Amino acid sequence: MKLPGPDHPITITANPKRVRVSVGGVVIADTTRALTLKEASYPAVQYVPREDANMALMSRTERTTHCPYKGDANYFSINANGKSLENSIWTYETPFPAMAEIAGHLAFYPDKVTIEEVA
Repeated sequence: MKLPGPDHPITITANPKRVRVSVGGVVIADTTRALTLKEASYPAVQYVPREDANMALMSRTERTTHCPYKGDANYFSINANGKSLENSIWTYETPFPAMAEIAGHLAFYPDKVTIEEVA
C-alpha cells in the first residue's frame, strides 16, 4: 500500500454539479453526490454512489485489478440497448484507508459511456 503524497497526489472532492452517465440515451446513473478524484497527471474521474446508479443494468465480471494507492478494483459490465459493454465500470469496494471516501461508488470509462455534468 502506498500513500498519496507530493510525488503522486490524489484528491477527492464533492462535485457541486449533477452528474449523469448514459449509454445510447439510456441513463445508467444520475447523481448530485458525485465525488471527483484527481490523481497525479491522470484525467479527473467521477465516482458515483451506487444508490444513484441503475444496478439492474449492470453485471459483475470476473475482472479485478490492483492499484497500490486505492486497493483492489472490481468490475461491472453495462447491459443496455441490447448491448453489453464489458468491464466498463470499476469500483473499489474496500479501498485502502486513505481512499475510504470512494467505497460504495462506481467509476465509468469515458470512452464507453457518456458522462455529463449538468449545472
